[in-house]
Formats: sequence, structure tokens, C-alpha cells
Amino acid sequence: VHIPGRQQGQIVGLLGPSGVGKTTLFRILAGLMEPTSGKVALGAEVAVASLTAIGWPSTYLVELGMLELALLLLFLWPRTALLGAVLFTALLGGTVASHLRAGSPLASHTLFGIYLGVFLWASLFLRDAAFRAYVLNQLLGRSP
Repeated sequence: VHIPGRQQGQIVGLLGPSGVGKTTLFRILAGLMEPTSGKVALGAEVAVASLTAIGWPSTYLVELGMLELALLLLFLWPRTALLGAVLFTALLGGTVASHLRAGSPLASHTLFGIYLGVFLWASLFLRDAAFRAYVLNQLLGRSP
């Protein structure tokens, strides 16, 4: 199987929740099953399809990717982690709003931005002692 952007012999992983078709995909790739419908999309095709499904023009693909990268770098650098978390939360709020407007499935698409936001703030809480102390002292009223 040729995967664009990958060299022969390179290892590629396939992750996903139970029941989404990972085993079926491997059976199809191995020639043990014939596909009955559907399409396999990799790379930018997936992002373009996702953007157009929620009503965004695909011309914003690179800009959104660069914005996400910039916010991630802000979050990863300890001195600007709090700023990165706040700005990334704003971006995630926009994704939730876009999926609500588009009528996307609630648990898997619309709320995904909230799931990411919870992990974002939980990771900041766990890695930043000053932030953890602030949350415990000021917001919860107890010492760490």
C-alpha cells in the first residue's frame, strides 16, 4: 500500500476507538475483504473535508494550522503556558460553536473541543506548581 508522504519500510500506526473499522481496513488492505463502500482519505484531504463539512472554506486550512501550532508553542513554553492555554481555549470555543452551527454529532464532534480543553487545563495544573497553588488556594480555598 502506498501512503503519500511516507517512504517504503516506514512504520505507520493506526489508532482509534473500538468499532470504527481498524480491523476491517487491514482486512481490505491485505485483500481478505472487498470494500463495499467508503473512501480512505489521508493528509490534507481529511482536513479539507472536515472544514467544508462545518461550513468553513478550505482556503483557511494553512492559516488555522499555523494558528494551532503557534498556540501550542505558547502553551509548551513554561513562561507563556497560561497565555497559550487561554488563547487555545478561545480557539476550541470557536470549534465548538462551528460544530453546533453545522449540526455535527454532539458527543464525537461538537464536544470534542471541550474534551481537549479539559485535558489542556488539567495538564497545565499538573505541570505548573504556581498555577496549581493558585487554583488550590484562591479558587478552592485550601492549601496544596
